[in-house]
Amino acid sequence: MEAELKLPAMRMIRQRFDSAPAVDLLADIDREWARIEENLELPRGSTVVIGVGSRGIANLGLVVREIVARLKNRGYNPFVTPAMGSHGGATANGQIDVLRLRGITEENVGAPVRATMDVVPMGDVNGIPLFLDRLTYEADGIVLVNRVKPHTNFIGPTESGIIKMMAIGLGNQIGAEHYHRLSVVRPQYEIISTAGKALIQKTPMLFGVCLLENQTHETAQIKIALSHEIESIESQILKTARAWLPTLPLNEIDLLIIDEMGKDISGEGIDPCVVGRDVCAYGAERPWPKVTRIFVRDLTAGSEGSALGIGQADFTTQRLVDKMDFQVTLVNCLTACCPESGKIPLTFQTDREAIAAALCTLRPYDLEDIRIVHIKNTLELTHLMVSRGCLDHLETKNDPLVGEEDMALEFDNAGDLISLMDRFERSSGT
Repeated sequence: MEAELKLPAMRMIRQRFDSAPAVDLLADIDREWARIEENLELPRGSTVVIGVGSRGIANLGLVVREIVARLKNRGYNPFVTPAMGSHGGATANGQIDVLRLRGITEENVGAPVRATMDVVPMGDVNGIPLFLDRLTYEADGIVLVNRVKPHTNFIGPTESGIIKMMAIGLGNQIGAEHYHRLSVVRPQYEIISTAGKALIQKTPMLFGVCLLENQTHETAQIKIALSHEIESIESQILKTARAWLPTLPLNEIDLLIIDEMGKDISGEGIDPCVVGRDVCAYGAERPWPKVTRIFVRDLTAGSEGSALGIGQADFTTQRLVDKMDFQVTLVNCLTACCPESGKIPLTFQTDREAIAAALCTLRPYDLEDIRIVHIKNTLELTHLMVSRGCLDHLETKNDPLVGEEDMALEFDNAGDLISLMDRFERSSGT
């Protein structure tokens, strides 16, 4: 099979996204803090918990450190706690380790990092039970820090942000599992939105720090929303985040090659908003893009062995499977009530074998019309490679700049693909 493998000529593409530049982070935090500071009415000596999630967010450590410093200046005693549901293997130490890998340590942010998986029942609303992390329940005030972006499983006025973090993140493993199970029979947006807003009202929520990133993963906006402002501010930021969402430049793709997947890339490893697939029974349906086959080559180190989302792919490598922590993946899949997400696709020793197999499962094609797209991951979509059959079908929304030189998908002596993505980004200075 390997000797007969014929591949089309490829071109490098650079998408030119239209979005805001990076902000002056400290100046923006100063401005936002000045706007809300006088509304903080807790007495001096009060404990304030700062909830932080597991996502790789630009400037996360710096933002948390600056919020800690300002809370201390008001005489409060802040501490940081994970707000990440079942991540980190659903253990307190595992979640502290996740924060450490994100640069969130006492030394870096100036406040203790404490964690528990215990929750306190907080009643229910519309048949939806409410849960709250015990350390958060015991604090005098609550602050949450999160990026606002489209969610991978549902669509609504608010998606991934402060409200979701309140419900899922601070619900720990118990809350996250229950809400995902409930999603099998009720709309997930309704569950998470209802629970998150109810918890904001029932708790001493002070404010949420809403971060927005541009397509090159720089902090492009920061808003501090008081408890009664969270829903409106988050919904406005989400509109911008949705408009800025990096996308593939084609509506129909025969084979999508992805260099890496992982929970630090997307909550589902491979972002359904990008590839148009969601294997979870309760996942949102997206008409575009239509991708016939997905081949994912590797698992990021930042995913810490979790291959949640591998079920979206059709082909993978033994290299990726060997990096999986099956217990961590199992916990994530069961908590998400989505065992489909952990199904291991057809697995091959080499990239060359996997690509050859994938090509056997496509529509009838020739080397001039087949549509192959090669990306680093579903977060890094500025630079990508496409086959020549894609060129006449490129979307113009992101003003793609097409390289003039034909290139080839090349393999090393072991039969693994030599990815040009990182090399191209370094040479282009982006």
